[in-house]
This record gives sequence, C-alpha cells and structure tokens, in this order.
Amino acid sequence: MTTPGLPATPGLPPTSGLPPTSGLPPTSGLPLRRLLMSLGEPLVELQAAPQGLDVPVRDVAILDPEDPPTAAPGELVLAIGARGRAALPALRAAGRAGAAAVAVKLDGPGQADALREAATEAGVALLSVRRETRWEHLDSLARAIIAGPDAPDTPGAPEPNAGDLFSLAQTVAVLTNGIVSIEDTSSRVLAYSRSSDSDEVDDLRRLSILGWQGPEPYLSKLREWGIFQHLRTSDAPIAVEPHPELGLRRRLAIGIRAGAQPLGTIWVQEGAQPLAPLADQALVGAARVAAAQLVRRRRELSADTRLTRTLLTGLLEGSTGPQSLATHLGLDLRRPATVLAYSAHTTEALHRSDVTGLISVHAAARHRTALLAPIESRVYVLLPELPPGLPMATVRGWAEEVVAAAREHLGVPLRAAIGSTVDGLAQVPDSRAQADRILDAMGRGGVDLDVAALIDVQAEVLVSEMLALLQERSGLRDPRLTALAAYDRRHGTRLAESVLAWLDALGEVRVAADALHIHPNTLRYRVRRAEQLTGIDLAQPQQRLLAMLQLRLPADE
Repeated sequence: MTTPGLPATPGLPPTSGLPPTSGLPPTSGLPLRRLLMSLGEPLVELQAAPQGLDVPVRDVAILDPEDPPTAAPGELVLAIGARGRAALPALRAAGRAGAAAVAVKLDGPGQADALREAATEAGVALLSVRRETRWEHLDSLARAIIAGPDAPDTPGAPEPNAGDLFSLAQTVAVLTNGIVSIEDTSSRVLAYSRSSDSDEVDDLRRLSILGWQGPEPYLSKLREWGIFQHLRTSDAPIAVEPHPELGLRRRLAIGIRAGAQPLGTIWVQEGAQPLAPLADQALVGAARVAAAQLVRRRRELSADTRLTRTLLTGLLEGSTGPQSLATHLGLDLRRPATVLAYSAHTTEALHRSDVTGLISVHAAARHRTALLAPIESRVYVLLPELPPGLPMATVRGWAEEVVAAAREHLGVPLRAAIGSTVDGLAQVPDSRAQADRILDAMGRGGVDLDVAALIDVQAEVLVSEMLALLQERSGLRDPRLTALAAYDRRHGTRLAESVLAWLDALGEVRVAADALHIHPNTLRYRVRRAEQLTGIDLAQPQQRLLAMLQLRLPADE
C-alpha cells in the first residue's frame, strides 16, 4: 500500500507495523512520513523505507564530497555531489549510524534499483531528489519542517497563531480550497501547502518550488501586469487571471506587510476546484498572521546573526579568541580552517546585498559551516572544519565559482585571495592576514589573476609590501629619484618611466623602447639625461635595485 500524499514506489514493501530505526520512539523526532508529506512532489520521491515511515528525523546533515561518509542517529543525510552509485558509501555509513534517511540525485532510472537494494540492506530510507532541485533549498526546507510543529496527517485547520509558516500555508489552503505558497520580497519561497494531485499544480508553482524562487520570465509578466506594485502598496488581495498560454492558472495574492514595510506575499493558486467564496477574507487574516511570524523571525535571526558576525569579526581581527565563536556555533577548534577574502573595484559594489548574498550562498553550498563577514572594504569567508588534506585546488575552484558568478549574473568584477590553511581556529587571524597581503598586491596592479593564493603571487606580494614601506617612510627613499619624478611633473617629460622600462628590460634598449613605443636612440638619451640631472649612477647594482623599487611608486609620491 502507499501512504496518502506520498508518491507510489514500485516494489516498495508495506510499511505498517514496522519498528522505527534504532528503537527510538516516534516522538523523539518528526516522523519520516510527515516530513515527506510536507516535502512531497516535486522535490523528492521515496525509493525505499526498510524501517517504515515512522522513523524519527531529528536533524539534517550535508555530506560534502570531500568528507568521509559519516552520519548520526536520526539524521536526514543529503549526499551532495554523490550521484547514483557514488552514494553507496553514504548509504552504508548512514545505516550503520542509525540515520533516518539518505537523499541522493540519480543520473538515470537504472541506478534506482541498485540503491534501493543497498538501502534495504543498510536499513535506511532512500529518497531520490529531482535533478533541478538545489541542495541548499532542500536543506533549508527540511530543517524548517523539522523545527516546526508536526504536520497533520489529514488536511485540517490548525490554529494560525500556533504553527510555523508551513502550518499557516496548509491552513490557508484548507480555507481557500487552493494551493498556497508564501514568499519573501525577493520571490523566494518560504513555505507552501501540500497538494495531493500534481496535475493541479501549474508551471509557476512547480518551477518556484524546484528552484526555490519564481522563474524570471513569469516574474517579469507579473511586474508588467502591475501585480507586484499592488502587493507592495496595498493591503487588499488582488486576482491574477489565468493565462493558459503561459501555463498559469487563476490566482489570488496578498502582500504581507508590517505597517508600510513589505515582508512578502501569499499566493493562492486555483486547482481543479474553484476557490472558496470567502478566499479573499481568509487571505487578509493570513497576511496579518504571517506578518507577525516574519517580524518575529527577523528579530530572532537578526539577534543571532549580529552575535555571530561580532564573534567572527573579532576572531578575524585577532581581538577575540576562538572559543566564543566555537561554543556559539558548535565548531571544532582543532580542525583545519582557511579564510577567503574578496574585494571589488569599489566598496559600494562589493557591499551590495546581492553581491554579499551571492558570496554567502556559493560558500554555504560548497561548505556547510562557511561564515561570512564584511569588514571595511572587503568581504571575508571563514571555512572552518575543513577535511584534513583538502586540496588547494578545491578551495581555489570554490573562489573561482564566486568570481565567475558575480561577473556573469551581477556584472561585478571581484578579486579573491586564498589565505593559508591553518591547523585550527586559533590561527585564523594568520590566514586572514595572508589573504589581505595577497589582495593588497592584486590591488596595486601587476597581478593578472582574479583568484590567487600566496604561491601564485609570492614575488608580487613581497614587492608590494616593500613599496608600501617606501610610501610610509619617506626617509627610506633616494631623494635624487624623488627629484627625478618631480622634474617629470614640472616639465611634462617621461624620464623616470623610461629609466624604469630600461631597468625592467635588464638594459635591453630595443626591448624597453618597443614597450614605450619610442626609438631606441630616444630611450638612450632619456636614460643619460636622467643620470645627468640627478647624479645617480645606474651602473651600480644597489642603485639599480633601489630605482626599480622607488620608481614604481605613484607619480605624486
């Protein structure tokens, strides 16, 4: 038999009467049955449940491809990056640990049989995840469902002020006879009601749940029709007429507002049956309940976010020890860590919410405990609890993904520096300092890289720091070279530039002249003239070395 609201799975054995895994009572976590009823189509499909559907799910764990396959009792393990048979070690480890379920993406239908057999042998439930589903969205959704009150087994109307957003969405669905989603102001789905018939769901809802955000072609149409403008400025519901050519069914929508501040939107899609006569009235009440929940959530998240940001900033700057952050977030002090630092051509561009959001999302997708902190003109990402021996190329790839995405999607050119991998959180300030040294060198020019580690730019970093010392301490400069730069500014000549080009070319006149696009005899004249005006002797190695450094300072120095 199949459980109501769950997709049928060929060959799946009956589940009634089977004991929960590890002998734990169902009350010690959210039953897998209820988690699946809330997730449902189109995100996941149940492939096997050898211990039944009453096994308790207590938490969600993300298994990175670089991590050894581990799990804990009662966890839903998201096997990221392990498609098909590559998920077999995760399944076996989850079974040994007494995990509740493993979620995996399949490359083809033939893989399901082998994985179902392995899940049955391991005694752990197997969920297949739609290929289009983003892991971070499934993670957030599952955690929200587990943290909230139990979803009812049958449709009902729980007290609106007693549940989370998922309970509220289900309540609105019952009262309106529709299919409900609750979104934030960026059209990101926060919660949605269950639907027993996938044929009732139109393209906009299906794609929104899969991508966790409304697809842009549909959103642009809603903007064109003035729907979003109404939702931002009015407390009244608005109807969206059906558009079969776009795959859109009839909808009602209402803005969620706290005074004049927009917080989000509730959407009710009409299914096979018409919406209830009092659907408008139900939406008005639901919007008020949702506003209270979102305001409370923002306050709670804001307080926790501020504390995390304060502790992280203190650690990066070396003013706060690592124990406070480790205790607050449950981090292991002794596992390896590294710092990534990002900068842009302008601080305003870097600190735009969409840029910091992009960095945050990419970092979290690649490393589940990644932490982000904007400090002055840079954004830092701390990657704690790294697997021992993680290749530098892997971290470099993560940084390159962020830089490429920022350029492609936001038109913002970023630079990224990879700090040293340190043995624990206590050495994080050292990793941050190294990342800063690299960005400093990249910012001064001469580094044709968007992403760099110290090994890539060792010489450039050291020269950059020497130049910074010369800038700060004028007493270390040769006054004759300073006078040469001043002569060029007064007379509009290019003697200093010519001397530096000649030195960089190791005295090869033709190479230096070609670089300056001048005749070799002109270059020879300029070098002799510079020596005559200043009295410097470029035949002396020490003088050449100092000139190669000092003449790289900005012209106004």
